[in-house]
Amino acid sequence: MSEHRIERDSMGELKVPGNALYGAQTQRAVNNFPVSGQSMPTAFIHAIARIKLAAARVNRDLGLLEGDRAEAIVEAAQSIIDGHHDDQFPIDVFQTGSGTSSNMNVNEVIAHLASREGTAVGPNDHVNMGQSSNDVIPTAIHLSAAIGTTTSLRPALVHLRNTIDRRAQELDGVVKTGRTHLMDAMPLRLGQELGGWSSQVGQAIERLDSAMLRLCRLAQGGTAVGTGINAHPEFARRMAQELSHQTGLALSPNDSFFASLASQDAAVELSGQLKGLACVVMKIANDLRWMNSGPLAGLGEIELEALQPGSSIMPGKVNPVIPESAAQAAAQVIGMDAAVTVAGQSGNFQLNVMLPLVAYNLLSSITLMSQTSRLLADRAIATFTVRGDNLAEPLARNPILVTALNAVIGYDAAAAIAKQAYKAGRPVIDVAEEQTDLSREELERLLDPMSLTQGGIPG
Repeated sequence: MSEHRIERDSMGELKVPGNALYGAQTQRAVNNFPVSGQSMPTAFIHAIARIKLAAARVNRDLGLLEGDRAEAIVEAAQSIIDGHHDDQFPIDVFQTGSGTSSNMNVNEVIAHLASREGTAVGPNDHVNMGQSSNDVIPTAIHLSAAIGTTTSLRPALVHLRNTIDRRAQELDGVVKTGRTHLMDAMPLRLGQELGGWSSQVGQAIERLDSAMLRLCRLAQGGTAVGTGINAHPEFARRMAQELSHQTGLALSPNDSFFASLASQDAAVELSGQLKGLACVVMKIANDLRWMNSGPLAGLGEIELEALQPGSSIMPGKVNPVIPESAAQAAAQVIGMDAAVTVAGQSGNFQLNVMLPLVAYNLLSSITLMSQTSRLLADRAIATFTVRGDNLAEPLARNPILVTALNAVIGYDAAAAIAKQAYKAGRPVIDVAEEQTDLSREELERLLDPMSLTQGGIPG
């Protein structure tokens, strides 16, 4: 095969690599946008291919596309969905804001593949029939994000929550010092602390489920400006049905194609929920890092699994690498949400013109949170061990336990006991026995850390 071949589009002739499956429009975009070296996510390209497959079937069933051409398009699109041609989509993320270049990239590759068996298939007239980049790309954003959320992110979060719940149950008999403002506070059970994490993850799942309702409303059928020009009146409804059949998602046409093309509100909403999830992940990661700190000069409450050497100069040092990775991933998602927010308000009149950026950041965030959630579950939460000695000693000396005596001796008297116990470095029960009329037996009952984790008024 020659090094290059000549392809033609409406602007004229252009050299294209000899082994490329795409044509002139793709090559123009490659030449025009040497920006980041980062191409569009594979999941996004596969979603466009799903749209092309669905459109071929719908147009065939509507009597608009010949059966042989439709079948050739279906087979070519399916080969892209199956991942056989992922190297044929080289266009940079920072391209034309409508994503037209990526739409035409897919159109050209499908047309090339479909025409191999002798049936002439055109990228615009046949593969793009009844469509515009202006409705294909918003639909692909929603479709790829919905698939990623359903098949990757949500299962990962369920796994994370189940792992937390299992450890919470195992460790519910372990009492530790609570901390507010990073300072000693009343005791709680380790199972209760992990239960807080579990609730955070569970509520993040609920928020994602809510966002999915809007995400499953599609722009397909709006074509150029939202009016549906050049699309059959039944096209939008049938496309949603066909894509639902392909994916198992409950997809439907949006109630306003004008809104679908001009805005990215559902994507901004999902990105915001991903940012909220990133805050959950950051909280859990930081708690793990603090609890693991030491092993001698920190809290040392737990010991995370040793995964790799922690220093190039300090032998024997082991660091909390999984929580650190998780915190970085969370920070990245928070930053990408800011970019999606800016992109979401970039709808001028009938079209948003930052669609590729929305697609890239949204899908990247879904991937980061999916992978990170599983790593946190499997390599940190499931495997840490409890250092019971480091929990018991500070708990016994915790002057804040005197809070349990408030209802018996009053706040001021309890505060005096706490200050003296802290100053002398003595257990609060010993000082309370000296300064009150309460018996040792009564104090042991009132100040029992496990009992204090049950809530209510001691006495």
